[in-house]
Amino acid sequence: MNKLLVILLVLTFAITAQEKKNAKEQPKPAVQEQKEEKKWEMKQYYLVLLKRGPVRNQDSASAAAIQKGHMENITRLYNEGKIDIAGPMMNDGDIRGIFVFNVATYEEVLALCNTDPAVKAGRLTMEILPWYAAKGSVLR
Repeated sequence: MNKLLVILLVLTFAITAQEKKNAKEQPKPAVQEQKEEKKWEMKQYYLVLLKRGPVRNQDSASAAAIQKGHMENITRLYNEGKIDIAGPMMNDGDIRGIFVFNVATYEEVLALCNTDPAVKAGRLTMEILPWYAAKGSVLR
């Protein structure tokens, strides 16, 4: 009986030791692998500051039509993959909103900004700034 007990204890110890060894050799969990595999590739974007323009004397109907065209233009540029994010400022300062363009050149940004009815009408001006960020950055 004692021999049987000793054999069981030895087998239990051997099995436990083998399981620990196997556990050390197992690949890391997927979550850790994803964190380790995350490599940041940097990319140049263009940040556009939309500023209060010099021509803001349109009547309310004209201003509303310009704003409607402005929003339609933003939607078009987003759907074409040119703008990644856009939005207004939530105060009444001179900076009225921002665009983040995902295009290759300053000249392309300038040409696309000039398609905006609010820019054309002089209600908005723009300041274009090259901006460096991780490729595919998102808001959280």
